[in-house]
Amino acid sequence: MSFSPPILRRVASASATRRLMIFLAIMGPGIVTQNVDNDAGGIATYSLAGAGFGYVMLWTLIPITIALYVVQEMAARLGAVTGHGLADLIRERYGVRTTTFVMLALLLADFGNTMAEFSGLAAGGEIFGISKYVFVPIGALAVWLLVVKGTFRSVERVFLAASALYISYLISGALAHPNWGEVARATVTPSFSWHADYVIMLVGVVGTTIAPWMQFYLQSAVVEKRITVKEYGYTRADVLIGSIMTDVVAWFIIVACGATIFAHHLHVETVKDAALALFPLAGQYAGALFAVGLINASIFSASVLPLATSYYVCEALGFQSGVDRTIRQAPVFYGLYIALIVGACAVVLLPGAPLLKILFLSQVANGVLLPFILIFMLLLVNRKRLMGAYTNSRLFNVIAWVTVIVMIVLTLALVVTQVFHVGG
Repeated sequence: MSFSPPILRRVASASATRRLMIFLAIMGPGIVTQNVDNDAGGIATYSLAGAGFGYVMLWTLIPITIALYVVQEMAARLGAVTGHGLADLIRERYGVRTTTFVMLALLLADFGNTMAEFSGLAAGGEIFGISKYVFVPIGALAVWLLVVKGTFRSVERVFLAASALYISYLISGALAHPNWGEVARATVTPSFSWHADYVIMLVGVVGTTIAPWMQFYLQSAVVEKRITVKEYGYTRADVLIGSIMTDVVAWFIIVACGATIFAHHLHVETVKDAALALFPLAGQYAGALFAVGLINASIFSASVLPLATSYYVCEALGFQSGVDRTIRQAPVFYGLYIALIVGACAVVLLPGAPLLKILFLSQVANGVLLPFILIFMLLLVNRKRLMGAYTNSRLFNVIAWVTVIVMIVLTLALVVTQVFHVGG
């Protein structure tokens, strides 16, 4: 049997269309998880990096993207090959006591992180003159309804739509009219300073990239979506696209603030200050889009973080979990999800609540936990009995261990600088 060129083209086209359709069905876990990484805390960090240092930290986003992809790819592969969540695997391999310690620390860290998202939502509303006592409860109700009334597929579609809204930061960056030549040079030219402020900001930019909860959520989402090794190539592409998307958004946030706030020598201390400063410097549309991006990121992350926490706590303790189950089928899963949202929302609305102290403690918990989580993952992904032919290659192990060591050093440095108020 022979094929003429037109037939070959049709076959190739059909194959490409089929691959695209499969990818569209598979995509979600990688893109959603990594876009949530650009939450209120991440946006604040990138805004302050651009406002305080201009473009000089843009180069860091290239190695950060590689590190993010390496760690997230391992989590996705563990889920696709084993069909189990990360908490489940840690409990099976390292016992209940270790798992309980990890879960308690994660619960504390994620409660603080969820409060950070509602604080970001309050700040975003106040930029448009809306009281936090109105805006935060409405946001919490929307988050609650989304998960309690939705299915895994509908929830994921909303999350993917929320990921697309990050484009507001790309437009804000373009409207800020940066010097693109300087931006391009700073992106590919590494620069470093031993000044304490620079070091702290560098650690903050790197440290905000990989959080412990991300590995649990991504792996659980891969498992709940029933992705197996047959579709793993598509999930790998999903993770790669998510890694690039999240750092492109970070790049534009730094560019927007560098081209305006830094160029005009203004001092800002919060992401709300940065958004308000953009209105007169880059135009009302740029400022408004920046604020809309903050609100979107806060609601998006306030949805995913409690969801991730509910997933891995239930996995670790053997309770039913998943948004495709009803409240009656998975009472602990939904109870924990609702408790995290209501508790975080209530604390943010309390007059005089010690928000900074709680947020600081959650960051410390993140920093202490991250090394353990990453090492657990590397040990698990290299177990031949567990992963078969899908263990890390030697080259990938070298890259992964270097990534892990760098992340551990920088994250611990972030904790130490905050504990001892270095540069403060």
